[in-house]
Amino acid sequence: MPVGTQKDYYATLGVERNSKPEQIRKAYRRLARKHHPDLNPGNKSAEEKFKQIQEAYEVLSDEKKRKIYDQYGFYSDNLPPGGYGAAAPESASSPGFDFSGFDFSDFGAGEEKAGAGSSFRDLFSQFFSRGRAAEAEHEGSERGGDIEHRFHLGFWDAIRGTQVRITVARATACGVCRGTGLASGAPVVCTACGGTGKASRQTGVMRFSLTCPQCGGTGQQRRRCAACGGEGQIRRPETFDVRIPPGVDTGSRIRVPGKGNAGVGGAAAGDLYIVTDVEPHPLFERKGDNLYLKVPITVTEAALGAKIEVPTIDGPATIKIPPGTQSGQKLRLRGRGAPSLRASARGDQFVEVQVVVPRVADERTKEILRELARLNPEDPRRDLKGK
Repeated sequence: MPVGTQKDYYATLGVERNSKPEQIRKAYRRLARKHHPDLNPGNKSAEEKFKQIQEAYEVLSDEKKRKIYDQYGFYSDNLPPGGYGAAAPESASSPGFDFSGFDFSDFGAGEEKAGAGSSFRDLFSQFFSRGRAAEAEHEGSERGGDIEHRFHLGFWDAIRGTQVRITVARATACGVCRGTGLASGAPVVCTACGGTGKASRQTGVMRFSLTCPQCGGTGQQRRRCAACGGEGQIRRPETFDVRIPPGVDTGSRIRVPGKGNAGVGGAAAGDLYIVTDVEPHPLFERKGDNLYLKVPITVTEAALGAKIEVPTIDGPATIKIPPGTQSGQKLRLRGRGAPSLRASARGDQFVEVQVVVPRVADERTKEILRELARLNPEDPRRDLKGK
C-alpha cells in the first residue's frame, strides 16, 4: 500500500459507500455545477474542490476502478489487476507498468519521506484524471424535482369536484441566462491556463502537461449570471388554477404535469402533486369509496318493518326496514357512495339502523309491553348461559 493520507472519494461526493451509480452521478452533477470554475472565477478554493470532485467521480463512476479503490483505498490505471506484487500483462495495445519492485519511499529529490508517498499518489491522481469541466457544464441535463403541496378541501367539494386556485413556490429557469447559469457575452481567456487549455503539474523531478481543469481544455471561460448567481434557476411563487376531480379523499394525490421545479440543462420540469386533506361530514363517514350512515328507528319499525327516508349525497332516498330488524344491522344502498377515482362506478352507502327504546311513563303502555313479553317468551341471552 502506498503511504500518505488516503483520499475518501465517497466523502468528497457526499455519498455512502454502498451508494448506487445513479446516486453517485446525481451527487457529482450537483457538486460540479456548484463549484465549476466558470461560475467561480478567481476562487481558488472552488477550483480545488472542483478538481477533487472530478477525481472522485472518475473512479467511483467506473465499476472496475471503484472495486480497486474499495480494496486498496486509492486507484491508479497502472495498478496490476492482481494488486501490488502482480505483474501487469504485456500487450501492444496496453503496455502497462509493474511497480511492484520499485521503492517509492524516496520519490522526488529533496522531498521529505513523509510527503513522498503522498506526492506519488497525487502524481497518479493528476496524471491519470481527465478534464471534466466541459462535461460538468454541458453533460448534465436533469429532470426537475417534483413538488408536493397539501390542500384543504370541504367534504362536498371533494365529493363533487371543484376548481381551485393555488400558489406554489417553484424553481423556474432564469430568464436572463435561460437556465445555463452563465452570463451572456463572449467568453474570456481562461486565467488558469492563459488560453492554452493545458496546465502543468510537477511532482518531484517529473512534470506533466494536463488538460486545464478550470476550462476543460477550451482555453476560455464565462462569467456567472448575475441574475441567478450562477444557479440557472430562480425560486418564485406562481399562482394557477387546478381542477380537483370528484371523489378525492384525504391523502389523494393529484398530479399536475410540468408544474414542479424547472429541469437542468434544458430538461423537462418536474410535476406538482396536490395532496388533499378533506373535512369530515357530521353525518356521513367515508371509508374508501363507501359511505356509512347511522339512522335511528323505533321498536315498532324494527319489529313490524317499515319504509323510511334516509339522507344520501344525492338527496333523500327511501329504504325498506325488514320485519325483525336488529339494532346495528346494516342495509346497503348500491351505487350511492362516493365517486371513484379509479373507475367510473361509485361506491355504496351503508345504513346502520339503531333501535331506539321508548321511555315508558304510563301504565297502559307498560301493560301492553308485559303482554308482548308473554306472547313472545324469547330469551336473547340464552347463548350466554352455561358458559
